[in-house]
Amino acid sequence: PFEVAVNLPNAITAARIVAAPLTALLVLVPVWEVRLAAWLLFLAAAITDYWDGRLARTRGEVTDLGRLLDPIADKLLLLCTLVPMWWLTRGVPLVATLPGSDAWATTGVLGAIVAGRVPHLAFPFVTPFALIGLPLWVVLVVLGREAAMTVFRQVAARRGTIISAIGPAKWKTGFQSTWVGAAFFWYAAATAAAEYGWTSSAWHYLAWFNGLLGLVTMAGAVALTLYSLGLYVVRYRHLLAGARAPTKS
Repeated sequence: PFEVAVNLPNAITAARIVAAPLTALLVLVPVWEVRLAAWLLFLAAAITDYWDGRLARTRGEVTDLGRLLDPIADKLLLLCTLVPMWWLTRGVPLVATLPGSDAWATTGVLGAIVAGRVPHLAFPFVTPFALIGLPLWVVLVVLGREAAMTVFRQVAARRGTIISAIGPAKWKTGFQSTWVGAAFFWYAAATAAAEYGWTSSAWHYLAWFNGLLGLVTMAGAVALTLYSLGLYVVRYRHLLAGARAPTKS
């Protein structure tokens, strides 16, 4: 029978489910302190994602409920971060040209955006060679995969199989968390920079480092999203045909 248990790991997972929509609301508030709170709340959710699983294993409290709730919490948090990220970067293609050198020299990329010299841009990642946006198709690819896996897990559970996370999927989660963390940090830092008029070289280098981190982890997350989905389909293809998991002799 399906095992339902209320324990500390499952309670932490439930708290992450509650925190996800709050994170989405906070990051949309155009105040740097509030966006900083959203970043810290996201970090807490991402860290406890690791610890609830570790606690469950070390305390012998791994349950079917936990196996199903954990991916749901992950996907809800991803939805409640990617959608605000897309909104705060709306109008930016995946790769956009940097502002002119005069704008960069006088106010920096963020200052140029705020001053209207780069119309329709919000908070893209800033790298030494380009602005990096988050087009809708990237969001749809990532969220579409997660939605497909959620349905797949539910179908598998009804047929007697609990699909646990595989290695590449865990790496995918790590890349996603770093990508989202870099973005949420940028929203808080960039909002503070606009308020206080930061234009120093140190600020530019921080923006570049964070932008490169966000770019690399975004690319890795998207690649692992598709790769891990392919592995799941191959490994559990018998469920797509309506069969139960093969028994080991």
